[in-house]
Amino acid sequence: MQRKFDNSVELCDYVARMADDVLLAFSLGKDAVGAWLQLRRHFKRIHPYFCWLVPDLSFENQSIRYFEEFFQTPITRVPHPACYRMLNERVFQAPENWRKIEEARLDTPSFDDVSQSIIAEKQLPPNTFTGSGVRSADSIMRRTSTLVHGSLNPTRKTFMPIFDWTADDLCREFREAKVRLPVDYEMFGRSFDGIDVRFLEPIKERFPDDYARIL
Repeated sequence: MQRKFDNSVELCDYVARMADDVLLAFSLGKDAVGAWLQLRRHFKRIHPYFCWLVPDLSFENQSIRYFEEFFQTPITRVPHPACYRMLNERVFQAPENWRKIEEARLDTPSFDDVSQSIIAEKQLPPNTFTGSGVRSADSIMRRTSTLVHGSLNPTRKTFMPIFDWTADDLCREFREAKVRLPVDYEMFGRSFDGIDVRFLEPIKERFPDDYARIL
């Protein structure tokens, strides 16, 4: 039977009673930062990981260093599952690359695969949960999904530590913690999440070296 939680504090307390460690899927976005602020009240050790679409982009590296210093915690960097998917689907690939990609036989991992690989690498307990910055108030679809599926998935060992936070809650927490958003929000109004024109045009204008690296 699906367990219901009245609020995110109750949820975090419940998960923290099962383990001292927790993984955090850290996208550099505002909700992920909010989730980190919440998790540090409940867990002894937080293990954040960042999934890159393109490795070593300078504007992302700058943000990662800032959050590592702010939270005094290293952030593991791993390829995003979408990176494998885009390669396998030949997204923006020249024809001469197609054979190399096919010969590589790249599997497309899931986010659960990513979490499990980090748990194994860090030799964390197998019951370690992964938190993500998903808020019900972010969209109608997310609210519906939370109502239907809940904020905790014990099978996948995932949970939503700020599922009940509003935009006002985020703003208050950011002010109190004196933490700032990454440069992504100046360029895109959100965290970097693709290689279409919405993201590439601002990157080309502000970080031309990163644009060249993406190409």
